[in-house]
Parts: sequence; C-alpha cells; structure tokens
Amino acid sequence: MIALIIGATGATGKELVKQLENDNDFEEVHLFVRKELKDFNQKIKVHIVDFDHPEIWSNLVKGDVAFSCLGATLKAAGSKKAQYKVDVDYQFHFAKAAKKNQVEDFILVSAYGADSKSAIFYSRMKGDLEQKIKELNFNKLTIFQPGMLDRENSDRMGEVIGSKIIKFANSLGLFKHQKPLPTAILAQAMINASKIKSNGYSKIKLATIFSFAEKKV
Repeated sequence: MIALIIGATGATGKELVKQLENDNDFEEVHLFVRKELKDFNQKIKVHIVDFDHPEIWSNLVKGDVAFSCLGATLKAAGSKKAQYKVDVDYQFHFAKAAKKNQVEDFILVSAYGADSKSAIFYSRMKGDLEQKIKELNFNKLTIFQPGMLDRENSDRMGEVIGSKIIKFANSLGLFKHQKPLPTAILAQAMINASKIKSNGYSKIKLATIFSFAEKKV
C-alpha cells in the first residue's frame, strides 16, 4: 500500500512513520511537511509544501490511505485563528486533495468530545473538522477520538502533569475511561484500521482504541 501523512512531525505522526517504516504491507510512505526531514529508509518520500497553497501540491496526494494527525496547541499557534487554520483548514485541504485524487481510505485523529456545537473552542474546532471531512464522502472514513495522549518526552507541562494525575487515579481504580493513551498505541490502531477492508464511516473512541491496537489484521 501507499500511505500519505500530514502531521508527521508531531508525537503521533512520528510514531506512525516509525511503525510504517517497518511494516511490509506498505511499500511507500509520503510525508507532507514544512521542512526537510532526514534519516528515513528508502520507502519514505518527503514532500516539502506550503500548507497555505494546497493548489501547488494537491496533485501529489495520491495513494491508498491518507493519515491526518496534524495539530497545534493554542500557545504554539499564537491565537485561536491561527490554531484553527492548522487544525481545521490545513487538514481539510489535505482531505480535499485526497478525495479529488480518489484516495479511498481516510483516517483522522480528532479528539474526545469533538462537537461542532460545543461552547468550548477546542472541542468545537475538532467537531468542525470532523463534519467537513465527513461531507467529502470518502469510501472509507475512520475517525479516532483519543482523550489525553501520553507523548514520549512531551514538553507540554499541563499534559505531563495531567497524565501523571490520571495515571495515579487509574492505579486506584478511578477514571478508567480517561486512561492516557500512548501515541505508539494510537499509531498502531490507525495502521490496523487501514488494513481492514470495509466501507463507510467509523468513529473509534478511547475505550476502544486500546483493544483496536491489539487486533491482528
């Protein structure tokens, strides 16, 4: 298979690329990124693109499955408008290109609580993205809604502290439905989803992601 990835430099994206490098079911993995990346094996193809001008690179979004896991924190983006551009507009442009080029399978990393009608900006933003991509009518669309991610070497202090608190609560048998999700497990679940031969729309929430990653496909 040929895989296409947007968000390859983030925590989930890096893990996804690493696992796809070693997966014999994928002969090519195309990364759409802002800056040059190195130290990959020959199956990795890096495309340096300007996300503000998808018309320049949209013809390159051709393959069997597209993985979309791009995202920015509000702090890194600098404003809600800038964060919305990264989390919604850029990923939607990627999805539109994939659809136009007849990519059959689209896999999106969204977030727990995503709802286009939410009063919470982050949840509303993720809900907007889900709705926009659903309206493209991919032959197969899988949306993952993880809760808090357990990112290796994370520099997000709030996330690190929150993860430790929830893990401690889990050890006491509390908040099991909010268990932090390691990015390696999320990446494996995404890859497993790409190998399932089916049609239609699926939404995979936190409680299911752990078991989904263990499926033999």
